[in-house]
Amino acid sequence: MRSQSEASSQSTVNGTTDWQIFQLEDLVAKVENGTLSMREFLRTPSLSCSVYHVPAGSKDMASAHEEDELYLILDGCGRLRVGDSEQQVSKGSIMYVQAACDHTFFDVEENITALVFFGAPIRHLRGR
Repeated sequence: MRSQSEASSQSTVNGTTDWQIFQLEDLVAKVENGTLSMREFLRTPSLSCSVYHVPAGSKDMASAHEEDELYLILDGCGRLRVGDSEQQVSKGSIMYVQAACDHTFFDVEENITALVFFGAPIRHLRGR
């Protein structure tokens, strides 16, 4: 469970947090600028949320995952490769990547900072 300093507001019922509010500025401040980094700020059985930072000139180490992913680019620009397809991404771009698809950011022209939302792992959904 996160402390009150990590979540600006939350409600707990019967020992379970049923909602939380995060401040984007606080979340972004926790990633290491200039370093390839990911900082998770929420994890539940069906959802994980992180702030991701890819410095200019680097290539991220992303690959296929067991979860569907949704990226919202907060700052920066570069290219995203999913399988054999490539697409330019920049501030305001929202990208969905299906589970098990190889993908990576590359040709990062300006530091990319993104919110990343991971769904439940496929194995979890299949009951494995």
